This record gives sequence, C-alpha cells and structure tokens, in this order.
Amino acid sequence: MNFIFLSPHFPPNFYQFCVRLRQRGVNVFGLTDAPYHELRPELKEALTEYYWVNDMHDYDQLLRAGGYFTHRYGKIDRIDSHNEYWLETEARLRTDFNVFGLKTAEMDRIKRKSRMKQTFIKAGVEVARGQIVQTLSDGLAFIKEVGYPVIAKPDLGVGATNTYKINHQLELEQFFSQKPPVDYFMEEFVQGVICTFDGLTNHEGVPVFYTSHQYSQGIMEVVNNNDDVYYYSYRDIPADLEEAGRRTLKAFDVKERFFHFEFFRTPNNRLLALEVNMRPPGGLTLDMFNYANNFDIYGEWANVMVYNEFQAIYTRPYHCCHIGRKIHKHYQNSHEEVLTRYGGNIVYHNELPPLFRLAMGDYAYIVRSPSMSEILEMAKFIQQQK
Repeated sequence: MNFIFLSPHFPPNFYQFCVRLRQRGVNVFGLTDAPYHELRPELKEALTEYYWVNDMHDYDQLLRAGGYFTHRYGKIDRIDSHNEYWLETEARLRTDFNVFGLKTAEMDRIKRKSRMKQTFIKAGVEVARGQIVQTLSDGLAFIKEVGYPVIAKPDLGVGATNTYKINHQLELEQFFSQKPPVDYFMEEFVQGVICTFDGLTNHEGVPVFYTSHQYSQGIMEVVNNNDDVYYYSYRDIPADLEEAGRRTLKAFDVKERFFHFEFFRTPNNRLLALEVNMRPPGGLTLDMFNYANNFDIYGEWANVMVYNEFQAIYTRPYHCCHIGRKIHKHYQNSHEEVLTRYGGNIVYHNELPPLFRLAMGDYAYIVRSPSMSEILEMAKFIQQQK
C-alpha cells in the first residue's frame, strides 16, 4: 500500500499514524512544507520518503509530488491528513489521482453548513432552523420567524471562527455593515450543551469504533469570551444520541474515515444536529480515546486501512476529560496542587500548540475516572478561579 500523508508533523500527536502504518508494511510518503530536520525522529523513521514543498497552498507543487511518488512507487492507494484545513486539498488530489475516499464533488455537502442541514433533515435528524442570508432584509425576515438571538457563521468555515451571536437589530445592522463577501448561514440560537458522536468507520461505512463527549459550554462562547472549557467522554451513550449519530453516518455515507458530529442537547432534552466533520475530533481527543479504552486508536486506524479490521475490544471503562486553563487567568489551585491532589487520575498534562489555545486552553490536563462525579470534581478544582 502507498499512502501520502499531508502535514504528518501537525498536530504533534499525528506522527503516530505514520508510525503505525509503517509497522504494517505500508509505504508512507510525507508531503509538507516543514523542513525535514524539524521532524521528530520517530516520524523520520516511519517515512518511506519525504517530499518538501515551499508552499502547501501551491497545488501544482502538490500535484508534482503525487506524480513523483506514483512514478517511483506505483499507484497511490490513500491520501489523508486527518486535518480539516486540508480536507479540500486532499479531495482534489484524490480526484486527480483516482484514489479511494472523498472527492472534490463531495466537498459542498460535507463542508457547507446549509448543505449539512438539508442532509440532516433528509436523514430524519432534528435541526435548528437556519438559512443563507445575503442582505439585512434577509436577516430581518429570518429573525421575524425565529426571534433574537441568532447565530451567524460562514457557510463554509471551520469551528467557531468568524461566528457571531446577534442579540438585537443594532447588532444585526452592524454585522451586515461589516460582513465579509462570503455566504453566511444564520441559525436560531439554541440553549443547550454540545454533545458529540465520534468514531471511525471501515471500508464499507460500518462504525467499528464510536464514542461521545459532552462540553461544558459552546466553543463559540469559549473563543469569543476567552473562557475555559472542559469536555468529557460518556461511558454509556444516550440512545437518542447514538441513533442520531448512526442516521448521520448513513446519510453522509462515511467510509473508512474518522468522524466528529456535533449536536445540541436542550434543557427540555431535545437533540438537535449542529454540524458534521469528516475528520477526528480536535486537540487531544484521539489520545482521550486511548485513555478511556486502554487501546491504541492510531494502530487500530492503521488496521482498518491495511486489513479493514478494527482488532481491539473496548468497553469504555473510564470517562476521560480534557480540562483547559488559560495563562491570563488566576486560578485558586496551583499546578503543583493539581498534581498532588489528582496525580493518580491525570494521564497527561502539557501546553497545547498555539493554534488550539483560544478554543482549548493554553495548558491541558487529561484526566480519567470510572466516576462521572469525580470527573466533574476534578474539572471544578482545576478551573476554579480566585
């Protein structure tokens, strides 16, 4: 098998995908703009060959790299990065080299929030009301239907970037006076918590691993207010969430990919679909999969790629929780006090890469416990401010 991995050095934990592929006899080709000498030793050893480009946004350079690998090693079997940022680039390369996986023609339905909404509805999954708005008149007409507040976000965008909560007409007018020249999707505001359906499918689209997480608050609020966040995995997935997740998997035809689906759970227990992401959940969540289940998700993904098998048996023995802290905040309990009190539960702690910090925290603690009450106790202790 010949596998092109885009940007295998980032995020820092993703080098393990290449290592596990190589251990299973795969030719792994690194393609990125990072200087070779900056790669960690384990990644260098895992790469069959490394192709450096000076600009990952120059598609002609990427095309030449793919041509080089094909000429030297034969047909390319897979192309991936597991990174939202490169999703369209990967699809274009797969299309040009006729490689299995998502192609360019499929990007709109999995990237545009308006298209996602249509697919959710066809799948029988409840959604918040929303539509594309181009003008102030469009916005006023939509708000007449749903009322304030509303959320405005790029129809084609990643995460909470350039997302706004609009509470009254003055803010609406300000938004349209400054709106970038791109399609914006306006949605009714939903009060509730974010919960997810995450996992991995095999070649036929069967979920071979799945789990769910709940967030302490929305990422939009965390980013816009520079707040703290924590999120934890369930041990027992609510039945309605699993059903909605499985319907979504089928509707979006997710094959041989990680997935990260987001839903709102309202105070009256309605479950509303928010969006889909055809990649692993961000930050350290892949490692949280491992800590919650005592397996190796990087190796199991490689097993799916090479053998179309997920070989581990998992029972979710732990809740696993990411607890972030921001360096500008003053916390009641010091880092040393956190380690002293909960060292037996803390499976990892470190600074996060700068790209993740606004949403996930400057510093992260990954903790686990069979007990949900202990998880919440640790989150409160770590994030309590003076």
